[in-house]
Amino acid sequence: VQLQASGGGLVQAGGSLTLSCAASGRTFSRYGMGWFRQAPGKEREFVAGINWSGDSTYYTSSVKGRFTISRDNAKNTVYLQMNSLKPEDTAVYYCVADETVVGGIRGELYDYWGQGTLVTVSS
Repeated sequence: VQLQASGGGLVQAGGSLTLSCAASGRTFSRYGMGWFRQAPGKEREFVAGINWSGDSTYYTSSVKGRFTISRDNAKNTVYLQMNSLKPEDTAVYYCVADETVVGGIRGELYDYWGQGTLVTVSS
C-alpha cells in the first residue's frame, strides 16, 4: 500500500482544514487507517484511527470533539476533518495503514506510512 497525504496548509486559530490520504492498491478496505502527527521538537503522537469499515474510530484526548476521521473505501481515501484548530495542532501530519492494527498509539505498529503534510495554525 502506498499512501499520499494532502490538504495541509496555514490556517488561523479557530479555523478548519481537511486532510486527505489516498491509498493505492485494491485491498484498501482491509486496512485499518490512521493519522499521526509530529510537532517541531516533540515526539510523534497518535491522532486518530479508523477500522476497515469505518464504524469504529479512535482519537487522542486532545482532539476529541474537534477532529473527525472518516474513510471512503470506494475512493481508497481516508480523511481527517479538523475543526477549532489551535496553535498546538501545528505539526506534520502522517497517514498510516496496517492490516491488523486499528487505533494503536505506537507508530512502530503500522506497516505503511505516507509522506507528511504540514499543518500550521497561527494564533
